[in-house]
Amino acid sequence: MINPVYIAVGLAMILWSSCFVGIRAALQDFSPEHLAVFRFILASLAMLLYAPWAKVRMPHIKDIPALFLHGFLGYTAFSLAINHGESLISAGSTSFIIATVPVFATILAVITLKEKVSPRTYVGLFISMVGIGIISFGEGGGISLNIGALFVLLAAISDSIYIVLQKPFFKKYTAYEYTTYTMVTGTILLCFYLPGLPDQIAAASWHSIAATVHLGVFGTAIPYALWTYGVSKADVSKIVISQYTIPVMALVVGYVWLGEIPPILAILGGGIALAGAVFSSISFRALKRFRKPQPPTPRAVYQSVCVKPTIQPTSNYAHRP
Repeated sequence: MINPVYIAVGLAMILWSSCFVGIRAALQDFSPEHLAVFRFILASLAMLLYAPWAKVRMPHIKDIPALFLHGFLGYTAFSLAINHGESLISAGSTSFIIATVPVFATILAVITLKEKVSPRTYVGLFISMVGIGIISFGEGGGISLNIGALFVLLAAISDSIYIVLQKPFFKKYTAYEYTTYTMVTGTILLCFYLPGLPDQIAAASWHSIAATVHLGVFGTAIPYALWTYGVSKADVSKIVISQYTIPVMALVVGYVWLGEIPPILAILGGGIALAGAVFSSISFRALKRFRKPQPPTPRAVYQSVCVKPTIQPTSNYAHRP
């Protein structure tokens, strides 16, 4: 019998990978700003509807200003940047760039939290940056630089800062609680772009509206719930490896959904960027442990994983779009 944890995590990866393609589909009728606010209004509502079952508590009043800052970085700035980026480059190329988030998060943790990392991390970052550069030139036709890749890189950096800042909050809140707080605050800030949204919805095709609903509910709220369940029930060092399948899935979904294939040079750059992220983020010692059968972990440790994740890619956040 298949372990339900693996089913939950696998489904989360598929849904997250489809978001990169869903954004491209919805941008056919929505501006990047209106798509962001429409998507996260739906996502926030879905998260809040599930909140009673997840036993989400109210945040401490003193934490609200910080949660607004985190919401801005993790959702407002991130979504605006990635939407503008995907209006110019393919979903597959975007997913490869976002896969480098853990590398940037680790470097930022070294700078701000004085955490120690091996030289391998810096080598991986360099490899990833070379790959991102190749993606940019590939999407620009091999001659010019495509600014869309820079927008997506900005989104990756914003998300990396968000990941670094979240660490202390997992000492007092569960992963789902923190995600709900920051998503709602980020959505409140996005409401600046509400004017004009009803007109765009009225003029949009059913395909674009369906893509946005998919982004908000099936591409955001549901995978967060599935991912939180997965990291609370299994060894995170094993679960996190699945995150690196997202770019490949995004390529497949992009071809099936939109018939979209990134330029060969962009795919090559994406492979290099992903290789840099994997090289810097995954411990080879952890891979050896992964291949060996491990004794069951006590439930108390399972629960602590969700509350106190590390700043490495074993955090609660996958390479989300």
